[in-house]
Amino acid sequence: MDHLFTRISARLASAVGQPLAFILALTGIILWSVTGPVFGFSDTWQLIVNTSTTIITFLMVFLIQNAQNRDAAAMQAKLDELIRAVAKARNEFIGIEHLTERELEIIRSDIEEECKPGREGKPHHTDTLGHLIRRW
Repeated sequence: MDHLFTRISARLASAVGQPLAFILALTGIILWSVTGPVFGFSDTWQLIVNTSTTIITFLMVFLIQNAQNRDAAAMQAKLDELIRAVAKARNEFIGIEHLTERELEIIRSDIEEECKPGREGKPHHTDTLGHLIRRW
């Protein structure tokens, strides 16, 4: 069941992320609005678009969340492998995505503190950011 859902959601996410999907959705809305005078802007006419868009939005939330979960898990696995493979990298960072927001903030602050000027000749993290910005 998981493989079937993954294949379907990956294909749908790819399809709805294309310009053609936007054009089709826009065309549908334009057609709906053009038919307004034909149906006298009735409650049924309005209900059709409201119900359709609500159902599509509801289903797309699950589709997008599934795609993001898979992408995040794949990215995390790749980063963990890089940490594991690089000799000077600290293996204790593997799996930190499971920590709380507060615990992650402490780790981030500690890493920034290590990068302050005067500590082993390392530039401050803002110096590095400034260098990157100047390169653009």
